Amino acid sequence: MKKESVIFITGATSGIGRALALEYAAPGVTLLLAGRDKARLEEVSAACAQKGAVVKTAALPVTEREGWEKQLAAWDDETPIDTVIANAGISGGTGKAGGESEAQFREIMATNLDGTFNTVNPLIPRMRARKSGHIVLMSSMAGFRGLPSAPAYSVSKSAVRAYAEALRPLLAADGVKVSAIFPGFIKTPLTDANNFAMPGLMEPEDAAHKMRDGIARGKPVIAFPLSFRMTMMLVCALPRRLGDMLVAKAPKKN
Repeated sequence: MKKESVIFITGATSGIGRALALEYAAPGVTLLLAGRDKARLEEVSAACAQKGAVVKTAALPVTEREGWEKQLAAWDDETPIDTVIANAGISGGTGKAGGESEAQFREIMATNLDGTFNTVNPLIPRMRARKSGHIVLMSSMAGFRGLPSAPAYSVSKSAVRAYAEALRPLLAADGVKVSAIFPGFIKTPLTDANNFAMPGLMEPEDAAHKMRDGIARGKPVIAFPLSFRMTMMLVCALPRRLGDMLVAKAPKKN
């Protein structure tokens, strides 16, 4: 009998998370979906069930560490999780004020960094014991280079990148794969607030398809579009002063 595929996705109520849930939804797949908005979570759950997936949900913020330790233990005991996609995240942006407030900075870090740890950490010893599993962490092109237009977001996504880089060789001997995703501009509630041109803007469904393909192939780095990735690599390779001058000219939210 073919082993059932069990996939846990956070931030599943909108944007990339919703698109990923629908991308994976199919007969023989169990989806464990998390999101803060219970009504939207139920809507996504129904849409995925309609495509034949078995769906379980938890309307629990990723910042609730103890809650997730209990929920993940219960889910994993019942149906061992094959793939965890730590997707939940929020953004900020500086606008004309010149930087996020302290409260906004801390909120972004709590969700994007602590939330990622809360999502992944309870499953690591379980996956290591099973000698299988795939951990997928959602970073961003902003994870390659700190951007003055979004300091806290850049810090959080850079940390997520480093976490993936550290976990990958650490867990490889135990048969656990680790991938980091670095998407460019995706049409989501996060980018809807941007009132500037976004080169290579993609629909979430197209992005989800690319992500699934990269995850299935076990790619350690899934970064797209290529033009955006090459631009960020160039900026990172430039002398620091020149790189600073270029990113300082990046568009900002009003």
